[in-house]
Amino acid sequence: MAPRLRQGAPNVDVHRPELTNRKRRKRLLAAATVTLLVAVATFGVSRLKPAGPEVEASGLFIDTVKRGPMVRQVRGTGVLVPEVVRWIPAATEARVDRILVRPGSAVRADTVILELSNPEVEQSARDAELQLGSAVAELRKREIELQSEILAQQAMAAGVDAQLSDARAQAAVDEELARNGLTSALTRNLSKSRTEQLENRSAIETKRLDIARLAAVAEVEMQRARLDQRRAEHALRQQQRGALLVRAGIDGVLQQLPVEIGQRVAAGANLARVSQPTPLKAELRVAETQARDVAPGQLVTVDTRNGIVQGRVTRVDPSVQNGTIGVDVGFDVPLPKGARPDLTVDGVIELERLSDVLYTGRPVQGADNTTIGFFKLTGDGEAVQTPVAIGRTSVSSVEIRSGLREGDRVILSDMSAWSEHQRIRLK
Repeated sequence: MAPRLRQGAPNVDVHRPELTNRKRRKRLLAAATVTLLVAVATFGVSRLKPAGPEVEASGLFIDTVKRGPMVRQVRGTGVLVPEVVRWIPAATEARVDRILVRPGSAVRADTVILELSNPEVEQSARDAELQLGSAVAELRKREIELQSEILAQQAMAAGVDAQLSDARAQAAVDEELARNGLTSALTRNLSKSRTEQLENRSAIETKRLDIARLAAVAEVEMQRARLDQRRAEHALRQQQRGALLVRAGIDGVLQQLPVEIGQRVAAGANLARVSQPTPLKAELRVAETQARDVAPGQLVTVDTRNGIVQGRVTRVDPSVQNGTIGVDVGFDVPLPKGARPDLTVDGVIELERLSDVLYTGRPVQGADNTTIGFFKLTGDGEAVQTPVAIGRTSVSSVEIRSGLREGDRVILSDMSAWSEHQRIRLK
């Protein structure tokens, strides 16, 4: 039994250890609870996805990934040009005196478009004409002289032949007389010797006549060659003089006339361009990055602004100019009414048809066989950037190799401003 305090004694605190331990445990429990709550909150916050920027959905172009046939196409722009075009160059340096026809006019092959002048060309043509006449006269003169020389040689040969005939007859007589003893052997021998001399002389004269004939033929041929040279020079000078009257050369339309009255033009300078209004072809320019698979024979749809017509690739330029490649398109059907040279047109070239592929619309950026980031819609008002492998591309569609599935919805608009964000919110 505990002792009782005496009445009137001072108050003294009694130490109770169980109360102290109970308070310490409460404080530790509260601290552990707070720490646990902070840790759970921190973990939950760390698991939250960062909020992306908001993008106006009405300004975006969204497409759905599909599976099925896909037509590969490339687009090009260009103009209609005539297939038959003739540039008329200046044959010589000259001065423009008159312009008789203006661009846009229909012309015939012999229509005179310009009149040029060059006094030197006129003088050269007259000199060439005189030299040609002189060469013709010289040839005739030499032919007559050579004929006279040949006749003289023939007369000489004929005279020797006559003497040879007489000598042979005399030698035969002297031979007969000497056999009958009516003349001397010396006379017979002299006749025989004279006959042999005339035979040698006749052979020589005959050779001289043959040589004279050959020499005459050679000299005539040489004179004729000189005459042909004069004729060619005369024809050239006449052609140059005739070229001072600039003619169209073909039936068609005068398209360009880049000269003015009084202007001096150099030899070879273009004076006019004449073309036939039909047939026309399209000259398209295709970006070099898209023209890799373009080949002759491929089908082309050309928009002439007055109608759409089908054609085929006829030629692909082997060189690149300003980042584009030239493609010529020919037409087997009549062009729509209003088609004319230099008319601006658009063309779509069909490269190939793919039977069963995964594809979607063509994004703003993306080339063949590359990987780009698409923003794919998640269905909760957000879009997540997803790497997508692109295969073959076309004008309005691209083949999907990996990264998307059929039915996925993706944004095709230019999203480069949000390329640093993995997620965006659509509003």
